[in-house]
Amino acid sequence: MDPTSIRLLHLADIHIGMENYGQLDADVGINSRVVDFLRCFDEAIEYALGNEVDLVIFAGDAYKTRDPNSTYRREFAHRVKRLADAGIPVLLLVGNHDLPTAARRASSISIFQTLGVANVTVADTGKVHRITTRRGLPVQVATIPYPIRSRLLAHDEFKDMSFHKLDAELQKLITGNIQALVEELDPCIPAILAAHLSVSEAKQGSEQHVMIGRDVVILKSVVADPAFDYVALGHIHKHQDLNQGAHPPVVYAGSIERIDFGEEGEEKGFVVADIERGQASYQFIPVHARPFITIRIRAEGPDPMAQIRDEIARHDVRGAVVRVMIRVGEEEEKLIQEQEIRRALKGAHYISTIHKDV
Repeated sequence: MDPTSIRLLHLADIHIGMENYGQLDADVGINSRVVDFLRCFDEAIEYALGNEVDLVIFAGDAYKTRDPNSTYRREFAHRVKRLADAGIPVLLLVGNHDLPTAARRASSISIFQTLGVANVTVADTGKVHRITTRRGLPVQVATIPYPIRSRLLAHDEFKDMSFHKLDAELQKLITGNIQALVEELDPCIPAILAAHLSVSEAKQGSEQHVMIGRDVVILKSVVADPAFDYVALGHIHKHQDLNQGAHPPVVYAGSIERIDFGEEGEEKGFVVADIERGQASYQFIPVHARPFITIRIRAEGPDPMAQIRDEIARHDVRGAVVRVMIRVGEEEEKLIQEQEIRRALKGAHYISTIHKDV
């Protein structure tokens, strides 16, 4: 590792509290899918502790809901504290799922700020944070939390605007905020933009099912300003670099675990970047996310169950969330035995559905 570069670990969209396709884990007393998300978060933390990471940026959406229960808050705080206690600064950006349900209420991650937890910065406004990293190197992080349309509606000049015009005004406001932050940057110190929003040219994933509200899209050219050496994005669950081969990298880390079958084929993980003024390189580090498997079967002939059993046997369903999609003729449909299919899927973590298309 170059002694002058800063090693950043960038992750986002943990969504602690996602319980779909899960069941109670009696050993820990919480839903097994929540355990999955925490386990993947633990993999990122272990990597940070064992690989000389200087700074961790969490780019928003710690929880599934805006008002998580005390157990979920405890589990998140315990993991953040492990990083902070190791001397690794952690920046927590406020995402749309972290926002309070009403104005002037605290966000779900504000407690770190209230308690003044050492080595933890909560970014709930557009601001340039100057941080000293684990090895004493300075870095500046410009932050753009998730934009809130309702804040515009508090001003009289915006109250009677259509949603389309409000979106245009909000896009203009965020663009202006990013450009203002660029003006504050010291050109001699490595600079990072951390933002939780939708950027043009990004490929959408299944987060469309868990987003709260409609999104305003910011142009890629605005965030890909060469004043930044790395752009750490959250909000979209598919890992991608929107500025591949150019400077700066504009990277969505993606969600750390699969939300549903829409993410079945996506690798999940986090990003590690080595950053200097004027250059950056990064790699995506996969985690052991729970597999989601769709088994599609065309069952026909005198023994459709034999075809179903054979097709299931071709898939390793151990520990997976599984759905079975069977295309079957009207005559063969009455020969389908759901209990036998469930026995064939015995090693699966969860059977989502057994669907028959007759």
